Amino acid sequence: MDWKTITPLLEEKLNPADVHPPSKFGPKGDYIEGWHAIAEANRIFGFGGWSYTIDMQKADLREGTNSKGDMQWQAAYVCICTVTVGEVTRQDVGYGSGFAKGIGDAIEGATKEAATDALKRALRTFGNKFGLALYDKSRGNVGAPEAKPSTEPQYLRIKELADQKGVDTSKICAALNIASLPE
Repeated sequence: MDWKTITPLLEEKLNPADVHPPSKFGPKGDYIEGWHAIAEANRIFGFGGWSYTIDMQKADLREGTNSKGDMQWQAAYVCICTVTVGEVTRQDVGYGSGFAKGIGDAIEGATKEAATDALKRALRTFGNKFGLALYDKSRGNVGAPEAKPSTEPQYLRIKELADQKGVDTSKICAALNIASLPE
């Protein structure tokens, strides 16, 4: 694992577009979604550069009634997630609750929520892009990403050819109905 390459990515600000406000029945504070945390881990560490394990423990399972008086199952699970990136291992805990008419559905909801919560919390220890920035009340590390020149081969080749022929790249962009060549 090349931490010299990875560390600047981990230190980037968290894009406000990736932050979601709390919902009535969801997380208590602003959060990033589980799929986003996994996508960022794949982007930053590489698809084969990280892994995780889950140790799930049932906290509670009972039959009860909802606010309408209908019977439903209530399940609560706690789990520990261990994330490994190269030689670095991090752990954190997650909690999930599930409510459903069927016991299996209640358990499924609770276990998935606990696993996702634990995974996001363990990944958070790697930096801003995984939601660590949300724990700072000043939100100093939440901000729009800085525009960087593209290094994609197609963009570089088009730019090189345009420069050689003295073509104004804004005309190419206008013809393609795009704002800039990297787009």
